[in-house]
Amino acid sequence: MTMMEVWIAIGAVVLLALYAITTYNGLVGRRNGVRNAFAQISVQLKRRHDLVPNLVAAVRDAMAFERETLEAVVAARGRAISANERATTGGAAERSAALAAERELGAGLGRLLAVVEAYPEIRSGAHVSELTEELRSTENRIAFARQHYNDSIQSYNDRVQMFPSNVIAGMFGFRTEAFFQVDEAETAVPAVSLR
Repeated sequence: MTMMEVWIAIGAVVLLALYAITTYNGLVGRRNGVRNAFAQISVQLKRRHDLVPNLVAAVRDAMAFERETLEAVVAARGRAISANERATTGGAAERSAALAAERELGAGLGRLLAVVEAYPEIRSGAHVSELTEELRSTENRIAFARQHYNDSIQSYNDRVQMFPSNVIAGMFGFRTEAFFQVDEAETAVPAVSLR
């Protein structure tokens, strides 16, 4: 082996090592981006969680006969908070469970808002009107955060699945993440007219 061949072999090994390091660091950065995007969803979900008790309290007296709806929303909120706390320190499975709990809470809120809409004496209250508007605004923020989360996951999954970075991803245990997917009916906030 000539000296030139030795230098070429050393150069190839160095380039391969640099590629592996760069790819690994890129995968870590994208995985952290996914976690950050989920944390942004969590911020908005916390905002929603904080609004729920106020809305329930505002309509509780007028909706005594709709107690089942109120109790379902309160219970779903509790499950969502608990799942969200686990998701902030957990992995993909915990994030999926938190998103499922949030879908359940969203569906319950949709039913509650539909009931509020059905009773003019409830919806005419200024406090209820403010709370429903705040909830609608929060749902829009959650939708934007979910979109960012899915964009982050796509970028990360592309790197985990595409050759040659998939070789490095497989060596170091990087796995694809699941997108946040929701049926349109689950995400739609009922139109609430409080006039």
